[in-house]
Amino acid sequence: MNTEELLSYDAAHVWHPYASTKNPAPVYEVVGAEGVRIDLAGYGKVVDGMSSWWSVAYGYNNPRINAAVRAQIDAFSHVMFGGLTHEPAVRLAKRLVDMTPENLQKVFFCDSGSVSVEVAM
Repeated sequence: MNTEELLSYDAAHVWHPYASTKNPAPVYEVVGAEGVRIDLAGYGKVVDGMSSWWSVAYGYNNPRINAAVRAQIDAFSHVMFGGLTHEPAVRLAKRLVDMTPENLQKVFFCDSGSVSVEVAM
């Protein structure tokens, strides 16, 4: 997916934290990150002044997760999702949207059960 396709799909199918579903603010594609800087497609590098909202380890030494992490780490390990997007998240959103009923077309990624309940409510 090029940046335009990625942002278009993201706008149609991904609900970002702290964003309205009816009139969301624009998001920016992250294409890399190093140190305190995030590399945004078409905008260059910016300083991540928020230091992200959370950091979570998913799974313990799972071979499939480890392989995916090794592949992803060369681009960037983690960035906050509010106002930003990236190809792995959009690809996952597409897989989820493709397997759900027609009336479920938005994906909200969250990091805990309590957040998922709050979003669902």
